[in-house]
Amino acid sequence: MAEQSYQQRKTEMESAAETIVILVFSLTVMRIKNPEFRVQSITVEDLTAAATNSPSFNMKLNAQVSVKNTNFGHFKFQNTTISFDYGGVGVGEAFVGKGRSKARSTKKMNVTVELNSNNIVNNSSLQSDIESGFLALSCHSKLIGKVQLMKLIKKKKSSKMKCDMALNLVTKAVQDI
Repeated sequence: MAEQSYQQRKTEMESAAETIVILVFSLTVMRIKNPEFRVQSITVEDLTAAATNSPSFNMKLNAQVSVKNTNFGHFKFQNTTISFDYGGVGVGEAFVGKGRSKARSTKKMNVTVELNSNNIVNNSSLQSDIESGFLALSCHSKLIGKVQLMKLIKKKKSSKMKCDMALNLVTKAVQDI
């Protein structure tokens, strides 16, 4: 009788120790972090800019964006849009489709966006920027999704991106991303 009681206590102590080890491991190593959503590179495909009486620009850009997941589980994200602005005014949007970034890896995607100055009304700095050969653009977005660890834990996570860049109108290249 005493032997059975001893075995039972030993089993309970082992399971308690295992639970503590798993808890410490999950709280330290398996901590769920926000993924990183970044613009890696941008290339200019087509560009027209005029600094005449009514300054305007029209361009097509190809951007490579990445979702870096540093977690030990995959990150499944929803559709999102990347908004491009000039002087606080929206000049174009790029669509990023839903997807999945594997555990501890980076998913790279290519998006195309057409930017134009149709929404910019009477902006005197647009003409001087076009004449100087540089356009200051910014882009921003929010990526929302879920990180899944060991098919048991699902946690909502999001990542915000804000990026400023200078577009060289002469060389048709994006600088200072």
